[in-house]
Amino acid sequence: MRRAGLLAACLLAGAAGAQTCEQPPAGAARAESPRFVLYYKPEPAIVLNKHFGLRVLVCPKAPVAGPLQLRVDARMPAHQHGMNYKPKVAATAPGQYQADGLLFHMPGRWELMFEVEAAGRSDKLAARVDL
Repeated sequence: MRRAGLLAACLLAGAAGAQTCEQPPAGAARAESPRFVLYYKPEPAIVLNKHFGLRVLVCPKAPVAGPLQLRVDARMPAHQHGMNYKPKVAATAPGQYQADGLLFHMPGRWELMFEVEAAGRSDKLAARVDL
């Protein structure tokens, strides 16, 4: 009986620490890694030579210990260069982020790059954007 109570308390404590995933924004695109599903939505829409931001939702596939950290960048693989600006990423709620200051200065194929860090490990996710 005592052992069952201890097990229930441990399970409840683990569930309380687990992150729940909110509904992704309407029209959001998706990227996936072995540990995470990530949804992102540009706001405003991506237009050549105009700054834009990304609303990002990071959903762990299984509970992860500790807080998540997100880094966002972009590059043009064919030209082997990145953006001329470094985006700023801020957490807006658990698992939710706003990345601002992105700008695609050339037409062509871009790759949005997301790095999610949790429990001492990093997952890298990428998404293709054609302008």
